[in-house]
Amino acid sequence: MHDWKSELDALLAETVAFTRSLKIERSGSELKKVVEPHELSFPDYGGSERDEIRKRVESFKAHQARFMREREEHAEALLRRIRPITKP
Repeated sequence: MHDWKSELDALLAETVAFTRSLKIERSGSELKKVVEPHELSFPDYGGSERDEIRKRVESFKAHQARFMREREEHAEALLRRIRPITKP
């Protein structure tokens, strides 16, 4: 068996040394929140589980339909570009 613990310790020491060597300057005005707290959407547990599942399935189906539509549009656009090249 390999001495994986010593290799792990060496990797950890190397990583810590690397991160300490980085010079990062931050100012308060540059920091941004990724998601505002009021923008978060939480599941509605007030309704039944069946309603929640139905809503999620409808959302999933709409998402899949959008992907299918985008794939078909892309394929049609590609074929329109290729047809003039491939005509004898």
